[in-house]
Amino acid sequence: MALQIIPAAVVVIGLILYTLLAGADFGAGVWQLSAGGGAHARAIRDHAHHANAPVWEANHVWLILVITVLWTAYPQVFGAIFSTLAIPIFLAALGIILRGMSYALQNAANERQRRYIDLSFAAASIMTPYMLGTVIGAIASGRVPPGNALGAEVGSWTGPTSIIAGFLAVATGAFLAAVFLAADAERLREPLLVESFHGRALISGVVAGGLALGGLFVVRSDAPRLYDGLTSGWGLVPVVVSGVAGLVAMGLVVLRRFTAARVSAALAVAAVIIGWAVAQRPYLLPTTLTVEAAAASDTTLIALIVSLAVGAVVLFPSLVLLFRLTLAGRFDPTSQGPPSATAGAVSRERRKHAAQTGIGFFIAGFVLLTIAEPTVAHIFGLIFLGIAMLVGFRAVGPVELAQRPAPEVSGRSLREILRRPR
Repeated sequence: MALQIIPAAVVVIGLILYTLLAGADFGAGVWQLSAGGGAHARAIRDHAHHANAPVWEANHVWLILVITVLWTAYPQVFGAIFSTLAIPIFLAALGIILRGMSYALQNAANERQRRYIDLSFAAASIMTPYMLGTVIGAIASGRVPPGNALGAEVGSWTGPTSIIAGFLAVATGAFLAAVFLAADAERLREPLLVESFHGRALISGVVAGGLALGGLFVVRSDAPRLYDGLTSGWGLVPVVVSGVAGLVAMGLVVLRRFTAARVSAALAVAAVIIGWAVAQRPYLLPTTLTVEAAAASDTTLIALIVSLAVGAVVLFPSLVLLFRLTLAGRFDPTSQGPPSATAGAVSRERRKHAAQTGIGFFIAGFVLLTIAEPTVAHIFGLIFLGIAMLVGFRAVGPVELAQRPAPEVSGRSLREILRRPR
């Protein structure tokens, strides 16, 4: 049973990370659309554009992870979702492509062209999370039956739960973006931008909270089983956590403690997804297909888990480095890099020892998963692979690279590079 559950847990974690990171990315597009006109509006758009620049492509790694794991570990579920919900998934993919194209063209466009590009970017930033939200709502409300395209082509994703989930996805993305952008503006010492995103964070936080609360009433009438799971037992815990974290985030925004508000807002949004997963258990497709029944063979699951462990050793250090540099302001237009650090570097010997230890745990875990047959051996195999991943992260982690000072580039020259026509 442990083998069947692990890929589902990976899917949930991937959804959380995609919602938090790409959701904030989409939310920035919402604020670009509502910025208005004039010099200050252009400053808001430019701030959102430059804040997303280092990470906007990396965020979609998590969506690819979710799709790949779902396809490999639960092929029946993948087929049912992507056939019944082909329309909203296609529109979401179209939005991602349109958004990426618009983002790439912004640096090479003149002022008149940028107005149309900004509009295209913002429209795609709203359409994509809304469509993805309707997909989640369709699954959660039990409108996706097992089998190839057996659900209603349009009705499956236009029900009340899908609609509220779509609007909630847009609102939470806007809230996350406002909080994140306010923190970035504070780091850049841009008081006017701080004020702009402070107000937007408060408004979007109230809207997102209202939609989340109202969504419970919608779910009660449209998806009673999901409602029961969210309001009783373990499912109630993440609902309470989400509500408390959301209120704390709003309080921190009022106090203008945006860095702390980032964490609390992220927890509030993550708890919503965890609550859905807990309330829906043990079903992947409610009332029809459980995790155990939908899972692929043990051989496939073992190969998938081993691949994820190996890939994590490469992926996580890279992403940790990227986000550390981003949150530290190393990619800011005015950044000249922090002073070089002399402490905390991991020695070559310690890295070598960590690499050897990680290889040992990986081999032991692989053997226990593939050769040994008792369930307890599989459990220890998974534990050993987890240890190998953590130790491997220590061996190849980006500690030293993240502490190197950035090249000294003036804010003006960097802006010219970013805006230079190509």
